[in-house]
Amino acid sequence: MKALILTYYWPPAGGSGVQRWLYFVKYLREFGIEPIVFTVENPNYPIEDASLEKHIPKDIEIIRHKIWEPNAFLNKKQKKTAAGFLNQNPTILQKLLQYIRANYFIPDARKFWIKPSVKKLSNYLAKHKIDWVITTGPPHSVHLIGKALKEKHTIKWLADFRDPWTEIDYFHQLPLTKKSLLKHQSLEKAVLASANLITVVSQTMAKKYKITNSNCHVITNGFDGSISEGIQKLDSKFTLTHVGMLNADRNPKLFWESIRELIDENPEIKNKIQINLIGKVAEEVIENIKKNKLNNYVSITSYLPHEAVYNRFTKSQVLLLFVNDVPNAKGIVTGKVFEYFQAKRPILAIGPTSGDLDLIINETKTGTLVGFQDKAKLKELIVKYFKAFINNVLIIESKGIEKYQRKKLTQQLAKLLKNN
Repeated sequence: MKALILTYYWPPAGGSGVQRWLYFVKYLREFGIEPIVFTVENPNYPIEDASLEKHIPKDIEIIRHKIWEPNAFLNKKQKKTAAGFLNQNPTILQKLLQYIRANYFIPDARKFWIKPSVKKLSNYLAKHKIDWVITTGPPHSVHLIGKALKEKHTIKWLADFRDPWTEIDYFHQLPLTKKSLLKHQSLEKAVLASANLITVVSQTMAKKYKITNSNCHVITNGFDGSISEGIQKLDSKFTLTHVGMLNADRNPKLFWESIRELIDENPEIKNKIQINLIGKVAEEVIENIKKNKLNNYVSITSYLPHEAVYNRFTKSQVLLLFVNDVPNAKGIVTGKVFEYFQAKRPILAIGPTSGDLDLIINETKTGTLVGFQDKAKLKELIVKYFKAFINNVLIIESKGIEKYQRKKLTQQLAKLLKNN
């Protein structure tokens, strides 16, 4: 069986967007499926991480095609950025550019890759037998390539959603006209209805998408490699580490306020606490840190290669996870949580209670999630973790995390492809 995988993000791209299908490709052959990758020849990646290239099978076929992207020009015009997210306090020019992006580049600024990719891949499909075409978004323009190929050829098509389309965390902030909103909704529904198979990363997404396509299945993100065993060499300080971007919606104001109060209330915490932020941090977050006079307690590292990040957070006493406080928060399961599982360090999360992330953390006994406004519980939990740290008993006894290994998740994917 052969699968043609269409993805914008591919090494040397860094960040979370590339990893899901990089690791599927890494293991698909072990389950009887030969992957062929179609990706961008001249991408505009905000983050690069060449260390991920070692996970690509050596003799895999990779097809590359050029893209014209207005993003490169638009980004030059926006001198102030918000850690890769929408600006929260945009200038007049930035407002104009956001409006243009939202209403003239539907579904996204990679739309100009659609027609030339359909032409190139149509020629390829005419000469090669392919059992499945697989598209992964965002960018969701990639799904429109898959839809066009299915309409032109006798193929089966899987549309994989790493994030939802019209319910992605920042969608409510886009300055969309009513016409543009309806266009997004129409395209999303058309993709869902046309695909033979849909895969998503969370139960909440599956419930929504099954309304349009009942053949929708959850394959979560995961972690690659072995699980940390035995006694690890941990940081000597009470380190709380967050990995990933922090934008305004993900800014944990409750956390900064709680840390400030605990430092004022407890001299021992004041002398031993260290907060590490690894990833791009928005100005709004930095301002909140300064407002609470935490500059001396917070270390910011804008980016590290994937392996270096892993080495940092496996040494941390506590791992932090902040969910965006947005309308679709209950369905957000950040991919980083599964790599946290691998480190076997206690997780402190702030997010919606009874959401998908809360259920996964409870099921695996890997930590505790605190509600967006529950300061009393948050402070109580930090103190609990600190006392355990002081007594050298800050450990967790997780369970069932093995099912989130990338190889096992690839086995799930292969079974779906073979049974459909």
